[in-house]
Amino acid sequence: MTLHEILTNEELRRQEFPVAENKIFLAHAGVCPLPRRVAQAMSDCAAGGTLGDQEAFALHKIAAARQAGAKLLHCSPDEVSLVGPTSLALSLVAAGLNFRKGDNVLIYHDDYPSNVYPWMALAERGAKVRLLNTRGLGVIRAIDVMGQVDENTRLVALASNHFISGHRLDHAAIGKFLRERGILFCLDAIQTLGAFPTTVEHVDFLAADSHKWLLGPCGAGLLYVKKDLQEKLNPPVYGWHNVRNPNFVAQEKIELRSGAAKFEAGTHNLVGLAGLLAALELALEIGVDPIAAELLRQRAWLVPALQAKGYTVLNAGPKPEQASGITTFFTPGQNLAPLHQKLADAGVLTSLRTDRQGQNYLRLSPHFYNTDAELRRALEWL
Repeated sequence: MTLHEILTNEELRRQEFPVAENKIFLAHAGVCPLPRRVAQAMSDCAAGGTLGDQEAFALHKIAAARQAGAKLLHCSPDEVSLVGPTSLALSLVAAGLNFRKGDNVLIYHDDYPSNVYPWMALAERGAKVRLLNTRGLGVIRAIDVMGQVDENTRLVALASNHFISGHRLDHAAIGKFLRERGILFCLDAIQTLGAFPTTVEHVDFLAADSHKWLLGPCGAGLLYVKKDLQEKLNPPVYGWHNVRNPNFVAQEKIELRSGAAKFEAGTHNLVGLAGLLAALELALEIGVDPIAAELLRQRAWLVPALQAKGYTVLNAGPKPEQASGITTFFTPGQNLAPLHQKLADAGVLTSLRTDRQGQNYLRLSPHFYNTDAELRRALEWL
């Protein structure tokens, strides 16, 4: 199945993406609707589990999900852990590293809370948490990061794409700079994985759940840990799966397993993993490059169309490499909650978000299967 086939065959589009039957879903930066094949994979896994040992019907999907995740991230399958929510994965990194007194961590305070709180908690362990200064909401440039690290910076934690502004991070340039200086780089990739190329050549840690652009279920995600850092990252959670226990007999000494399993403490969410695997395979089948090109084409049309209606668009004129599938607009001082509800009542689903100063925004985040006709109909309600 190709992107062209989806967009030119309405029957196929609605078959593969049932939400398109009666809604215009433009909120993929929030929680996505499941494609039919993803929901079916989860249903089949659950049904198989009624016939005996659940694991026996799904155990092979664990290795398959690692391999598909590795293909998407450009890494080894043994660097891909299946740990669920982004918040959990980032917390494993933050809590699992050894920080020395005087170390500092650079974060962006206006990132999504999942990528803020795990790092703020490090202050209790003596690390200094520094907040990145930017020129605008979510507009993080490589030069901003380069100018705000010092000889005591141990780690920088940023998001690959800001959840409100839609500004996409040049994570490769930032990662190269940090690696040359021996500074670790952790990437929250939930807002680009499945939508834009998000590879780990210049990243040390990466976390992303699948319930946004990857079109997977909630609580089924990936954690990437660079191979030569796996021994240095010690998870704060222990269980039968990540601690060695031959024949399921607890030993006198805790000895963690090596590789990706080190960060998976207990039994896997098998139904969620079945959905994750189907979502990864769908992204690989369509191709991330065509998906990214389509999202940028949609945004290039949406921005001037919204401006023509008098709205202010965040991150309106970035370079293509800084744009994303998120188009966020507002009217200064205006409460957009009624408009958000009006759209919802009309079957047009968007997201309402608010910044630190209380200004709220409407966020449009269409995906590759949304048509131009749907976008035009949504604009008519504005």
